[in-house]
Amino acid sequence: MRSDPRRSRTAARLALAAALTAALTAVPASAQSGPGRYPDLSREVLAADDGWAAAEGGTTGGAAADAAHVHTVRTRAELVRALDGGSAVPKIIRIAGAIDANTDDTGRRLSCADYATDGYAVAGYLAAYDPRVWGAAKPSGPQEDARRASAARQAERVELAVGSNTTLIGAGPGAGLRGAALQVAGASNVIVRDLELADAYDCFPAWQPNSGGLGDWKSAYDTLWLRGARNVWIDHVTFSDKGHPDAAEPMYFGRNFLRHDGLLDITNGSDLVTVSWSRFTGHDKAMLIGNGDGVVTDRGKLRVTLHHNEFTGVVQRAPRVRFGQVHVYDNRYVVPEDAHDYRYSIGVSTESSVVAENNSFTTPAHVEVADLVKSWNGTALLARGNVFNGYPVDLLAIHNAYNSGSERDLTDQVERLPGPHGPIEDAAAADRAVARHAGAGRAATR
Repeated sequence: MRSDPRRSRTAARLALAAALTAALTAVPASAQSGPGRYPDLSREVLAADDGWAAAEGGTTGGAAADAAHVHTVRTRAELVRALDGGSAVPKIIRIAGAIDANTDDTGRRLSCADYATDGYAVAGYLAAYDPRVWGAAKPSGPQEDARRASAARQAERVELAVGSNTTLIGAGPGAGLRGAALQVAGASNVIVRDLELADAYDCFPAWQPNSGGLGDWKSAYDTLWLRGARNVWIDHVTFSDKGHPDAAEPMYFGRNFLRHDGLLDITNGSDLVTVSWSRFTGHDKAMLIGNGDGVVTDRGKLRVTLHHNEFTGVVQRAPRVRFGQVHVYDNRYVVPEDAHDYRYSIGVSTESSVVAENNSFTTPAHVEVADLVKSWNGTALLARGNVFNGYPVDLLAIHNAYNSGSERDLTDQVERLPGPHGPIEDAAAADRAVARHAGAGRAATR
């Protein structure tokens, strides 16, 4: 019996369609994204060897979320509902576009004047606590009370709690949060990826007369603050003060009227954290790991890996470490030509144990190798494979040879060698890769 050619062609087309469907369903969602589409990485988890966050169970974020707990949000109100008060229910929150935390529930933009209450005014605050009149006592009285009340109103808007088992991720180009102070407090198994986190702007800085000997302004908000958090992966995030640089703020009482605190602080016994392929830019105090010198409850915690990150235009704390066991490798440090306020990059403080390897430092002529590392009661720095303006450099030896009288010598006898980590690249190769691929919107480019 002779076969029908038309039936044969139809059967072939059906077979091909079935094969294509099977192929698409067998690969991850990111590989299904064609030209012009943004890959969906929302269920991707941390690789088994990718830094300290891969230890002790690893970090999967909201990968186990059911369909009812996968959200795409475009406004602050939608984001707050999706975060669900920091609940531990597995959830994936995809941020589409830029969300401004300083908005009301209808989406109206809020200014500092909208938060001010009880008669607070900058002019009134300055008049009340001018050191030439008030002296060195801690501010108290009507204007300080009004500042606190006003600050509480802003905090209610901008402080956003991220609970356990959560993935917070960008859903397309330009995704991010402006003015938000994200807090992962007492939570575990959290992923924050592919977002621009900018301008956690404090409308109501507090004057601290005895800070640093000359007094200083203290701001309340970190762009992202891990407090007692565990197993957290931060990847391809761009951190900055974009829109309101502190350098543009006025000087009051002889000090810069600072509106921002840290970009990323890891404190209060946080542990098992990996920060990868992220950018920290245009800021003073970028990253603090650990609280104070007397917070001995941090001992044995604060195990953090920093790899393939870029620190550009950062004055200090990239990072500064107390008590932590921190692996800093394959990072790119760039000090701009006009950065005359640069202080240091790696700060080694009380009982810390830092391994810094294969990092690249590019600086102008007025910044020397001895400026890159500072120690305050520091104990250990194992440094190897690092380069300075393209040349190999021994950070430990130069620190010990040229440190100031206020610093102590460091030893390379770190408490333990680094925890889990992937391949460590040559510093020059890592520098090129970080320049191309670090930061928000680039998670799918590696």
